[in-house]
Amino acid sequence: MCQIALSIPDEVLYDTKMSHEQANQFARQAVALGYYTQSGVSIGYCSQIAGMTEEEFIKYLGRNHISIFRFDDEEEFLEELDNA
Repeated sequence: MCQIALSIPDEVLYDTKMSHEQANQFARQAVALGYYTQSGVSIGYCSQIAGMTEEEFIKYLGRNHISIFRFDDEEEFLEELDNA
C-alpha cells in the first residue's frame, strides 16, 4: 500500500479549528472523493482510502451531491427506471 505525506500549515489547522486527526481524516476523504469522481475508482477502494465503510462512503458521496448511479445518457437512465 502506498503512503503519501501531506504538509498542512499550522495556521490552516488553527483557522479551521481542526485537530491533526481531523485534518488527516479530511484529507483522506478529499482524496477518496477525487479518485471516485475523477478516476472512476471503485466505492470499495475509495471507502478504504477514506477510512470508512462502504455504506459510510456512499452517504458521504450523497452529502457531497455525488450520485453512485452513472448513466451514459438519458435513455439509459429511463430504461433502468422502467426496469426498477
